[in-house]
Amino acid sequence: MRAPLMRAPLTAAIPALLACVALPAGLSAQEPGGQIPGVELTLLYENLYIPPLAILPFRTTGESPETGALVHGIVARDLDYSDRFRIIDSLPALWSDQQGVQYAFWDQYGVDWLLIGTVERVAGARYLSVELHDIVTAAQRARGRFPLPAPDDPGFRMAVHRVSDEIVTWATGEQGIAATQIAFSMPALGDPGSTEIYLVDSDGANRRRLTWDADVAVSPAWSPDGSRIAYTSYKTGVPKIYEIELATGTERMIGPGGSGQQHSPAYHPHGSEISFTLTDRGNKGVVSYNIRDGCCLRQLVAGRSSNVQPTYSPDGRSMAFVSNRLGSASPQVYTMPSEGGAPRLRSPYRYGQGGYFTDPDWSPVSNQLAFAGGIVNRRTLGRYHIFIANLDEGDNRLIQLTREGNNEDPSWAPDGRHLVFKGARRNGLGIFIVDAATGRQRVLVPNVDAEDTDWSPSLGGSGQVRRSPGNPPRESR
Repeated sequence: MRAPLMRAPLTAAIPALLACVALPAGLSAQEPGGQIPGVELTLLYENLYIPPLAILPFRTTGESPETGALVHGIVARDLDYSDRFRIIDSLPALWSDQQGVQYAFWDQYGVDWLLIGTVERVAGARYLSVELHDIVTAAQRARGRFPLPAPDDPGFRMAVHRVSDEIVTWATGEQGIAATQIAFSMPALGDPGSTEIYLVDSDGANRRRLTWDADVAVSPAWSPDGSRIAYTSYKTGVPKIYEIELATGTERMIGPGGSGQQHSPAYHPHGSEISFTLTDRGNKGVVSYNIRDGCCLRQLVAGRSSNVQPTYSPDGRSMAFVSNRLGSASPQVYTMPSEGGAPRLRSPYRYGQGGYFTDPDWSPVSNQLAFAGGIVNRRTLGRYHIFIANLDEGDNRLIQLTREGNNEDPSWAPDGRHLVFKGARRNGLGIFIVDAATGRQRVLVPNVDAEDTDWSPSLGGSGQVRRSPGNPPRESR
């Protein structure tokens, strides 16, 4: 996810970093159905019940009906993409202010949840009011009234996404992912000679370009509060780490000075420190640096092998990284204390079989580690897949999430359930999202040759005016 340091080079500037980790000629990654020691072809959860949620057409009061239809469509898609509900939005609207919600009717249709929405104008201000009804208990679960910008306002879609996430929380007690964005790098549109950083909303809308370096910009990483993005750029001729303040567009170099090459930044959970790969005089190690005070460079991982792609655990006490210390053609994923210490192998390795595993990303809410890779095999074209290691289990067994095509650069959503990754299918390249609970996949951005996908934290509060939460979340029937 952090940087393409262990794959085919993006430009002629990168091969020097790959000399000790590239696949030997003729070798490729795991073939379909290839045997990987300790891998279970399963999902995180089995027999998961997906409750039906009916969404009535959103009404409008003092507002254009088209606005209500637009908001309805965004919310319905957000809730569908949450993978928490089976969306039903084609049932008759048998509800009115006089009759109230007919719980028995919806219960006969097998509906568990009913969502009612209204876009209204009050004293010149626009609001979105929503009610969530629990059909199983025949009671209103929650309601809220949220400020809503005009449809042509840049913040309109994100405001609706935040309401969708609030609905998910009302029903499940868990975090939604609609009010998030994904950062990634890809060849610049109209300038194939450069690679730039782009952003896209979690539903695939609102794609826009973030950097204009006219060179190689890679490995974007979100700050813990979602206000900044760090990335690696070659725009001065030597790869250095920069940080962009998203609200203002202000950019600054945040790594230490000197002649070394800096790659694949990762923020510490407290946000005032980053770790990254520093290549200097033959040493490819992982270091940390205090970006708040601009000081205190510390070596965390060193040695004669390549050590790259750091990622922190949610509490910041541990770190995962990639190293080729078992062989130049066999990069593997390791964990260790974030202050330094003895590393522990986490990816599957069996002497003589090799293996090629990179792109670790630690779940923001659990002790699960996602990464990509496969067993080296001479008989097939290179294929990688996305794996999850539950570090609490202690037995190095893995869960394989993808089984089709070539898949790399996994990054967790803030709910610790979904992952975004770059993928290649028979019908082309793109960015994909997978729900680790159900295995459902969707295309986020089609037909792009992307790299280094990184999922943001939840972006901003709900801005809610009034909320009546009702009862705590319940078990679905």
